[in-house]
Amino acid sequence: MVDQEKVVQAIRLLLEGIGEDPSREGLLETPERVARMYTELMAGQDATASEHLARTFAVDANDLVVERDITFHSLCEHHLLPFHGRVAIGYIPDGRVAGLSKLARTVEVFARRLQLQERLTAQIADALMDDLGCTGAIVFIEAEHMCMTMRGVQKPGTLTATCARRGAFADDPALEERFFRMLGRA
Repeated sequence: MVDQEKVVQAIRLLLEGIGEDPSREGLLETPERVARMYTELMAGQDATASEHLARTFAVDANDLVVERDITFHSLCEHHLLPFHGRVAIGYIPDGRVAGLSKLARTVEVFARRLQLQERLTAQIADALMDDLGCTGAIVFIEAEHMCMTMRGVQKPGTLTATCARRGAFADDPALEERFFRMLGRA
């Protein structure tokens, strides 16, 4: 989905626009490197969560499953600067569970796009409900945004927290509280 040649042209123009000489030794291959980088960083545009959440395993118990400390990196769509952090996912299976790596892959599908943290949180929760068929899902993300640390207000270490609750987690505050206790946050 990334048009590498357009990215190369754009980076050459950007370098000129900020007063650099794209033909100087250190910058000669920069446009091509950046184009390859964006292909990697935007790989989620060509992926779907359902391809990862389709493979499930039967279980007898339908109790809370939590996977936490899933690291991610994404690009803010407002400034094209990175934001990064950790995701915690909880869900109540309906007779089937996903492989643990599939939850991390689901995070990557949505993180590897131009993104807003609020949307990222909701997209992961919605994918769990839609593609995993669970009875409830909760997603909690804490992230640091370079647009706040490198520019603007310049407050390194500031974390933004977002939470999306679906199904049983939206209906049962005790279940949400249990999730946060398991994260050591209650």
